[in-house]
Amino acid sequence: MHAGASVEAVRGTPRAGREHGMASDEDLERVARRYWLDRVRMEDIAVEEGISRSTVSRMLDAARALGIVTVSVNSVHGRAASMAGELGHRYGVTARVVAVPDDAPDVARLQLVADRTAAVLDEAMGDGMTLGLAWGTTTSAVGQHLRARPLRDAHVVQLNGAMNTHSSGLGYGSDVLGRFGTAWDAQVHHFPVPAFFDRPETRQAMWRERSVRRVLGIQQSADVALFGVGAVAGAVPSRVWAEGYLTHADRADLAAASVVGDVCTVFLRGDGSWEGIPINARTSGLVPPALRRIPRRVCAVSGVNKVTALAAALAGGLVTDLVLDERTASALLLRRTAPRPAPALWSR
Repeated sequence: MHAGASVEAVRGTPRAGREHGMASDEDLERVARRYWLDRVRMEDIAVEEGISRSTVSRMLDAARALGIVTVSVNSVHGRAASMAGELGHRYGVTARVVAVPDDAPDVARLQLVADRTAAVLDEAMGDGMTLGLAWGTTTSAVGQHLRARPLRDAHVVQLNGAMNTHSSGLGYGSDVLGRFGTAWDAQVHHFPVPAFFDRPETRQAMWRERSVRRVLGIQQSADVALFGVGAVAGAVPSRVWAEGYLTHADRADLAAASVVGDVCTVFLRGDGSWEGIPINARTSGLVPPALRRIPRRVCAVSGVNKVTALAAALAGGLVTDLVLDERTASALLLRRTAPRPAPALWSR
């Protein structure tokens, strides 16, 4: 399949008793679905069905001739715009779908999404405004595509700590925030605390410190937030899952709590809820009630492995502006049901 082509296996009116050679309409549909939708090779389908590869090929031709399978080629840009409109209607967000060739590698896909997100920020940010930034693989990529445009009295504030047991996190966090500060000539406010505290009471004590309270106050005054979503696996993995931030016990707790991903290093279940997950009592990240108070919340996502986590973020009402690649958008739209809207305010 080339970029821009789509195939739909169509279930027509049953034609009981009719067969095409030795294959019934149901046989043709089953084989067509395996080949076109599940992307199973003809050789493997032949083994599954106990027939020859050439028979599989003839069945696929017959399925197309009879209208069981239809093939259409659409404008890539028109298709992306259509999906953006559907996502906006379904989830109540402003969506931007980036057209990417089907054979593009995951890293290239991320860079294209990052470039489009940088353009959104260029439109969103102005003089006297504050950006709240959650560090991560995706937001780091966005920083590489920012348009240099000096702003007056602009600020960039870190939304989640970066330290872990293996690193201070300062180098990485400084690099990410520094790109944004340099591009806009903005004042950068670091958040020099761990990504996760060892104990909830330690976080509570730190939150009473004046230096930390100053940064928390800047976070709460942010006009725009930028974040990605963290997922457990993928070709471009989330840093929080891949780089020493979680112990084996943490991972076991997250599995027991049915966690599907994180936003700002706050973990979410599939319905967008976050409370009652033990590690969230120890996170330094901006919790959903505080994040939702930021007027504009830009979420950038690249990779179908992040769809479940993204759906949770949407269910939690955390996103106002969504930027994602075409394949990820398609996977999100194929989910059977849209996430339920979150309550207007979560108790903290």
